[in-house]
Amino acid sequence: MNFPSHDQDTAPEASKPLLAESQKAFGRLPGLHQVLAESPQAYQGYQILHKLFTETDFDADELTVVWQSINVEHACHYCVPAHTGIAKMMKVSDDITTALRNETPLPSPKLEALRVFTIQMVRERGNVSDEQMQAFFDAGYSHRAVLDVILGLAQKTMSNYINHVAQTPVDEVFKPLAWQRSDTPLKV
Repeated sequence: MNFPSHDQDTAPEASKPLLAESQKAFGRLPGLHQVLAESPQAYQGYQILHKLFTETDFDADELTVVWQSINVEHACHYCVPAHTGIAKMMKVSDDITTALRNETPLPSPKLEALRVFTIQMVRERGNVSDEQMQAFFDAGYSHRAVLDVILGLAQKTMSNYINHVAQTPVDEVFKPLAWQRSDTPLKV
């Protein structure tokens, strides 16, 4: 089913300033943003969640672990390559990016604990056990980090689900980073 994808000429009036901001920020219009433009409220909501998540105490590696863990768990054909490219721009090591894409252990026990907890949040729909929470705390994370993982989950659920229903084509710049999930998802 063809989902609307907009530019400045076709977007609803309330989405035009949002598209202009995206064009200025990225030098192009990301496919996700073109789809989001159909609903100015969804577009603005996504942008607000993204901004707030990047303002958490998570560093670039941790932001990437949360984003990409969710993208991979949701098997998002669009977001995994996009966040691979974004991770490069954020100077996240290729070791981290490759491990996230391939669902292999991360190079740091703390980052691995963050990935495991994030996946548990997705799979259990927030109903994590006391033991899972304690393992996250034992790795050095706080109650605030739990809430921040949920914030990242809200943002990525929006983009992943939108890309699923819209079948958003991968942006040309990210096509070399295309991804497909392996047959054996990570066991947590």
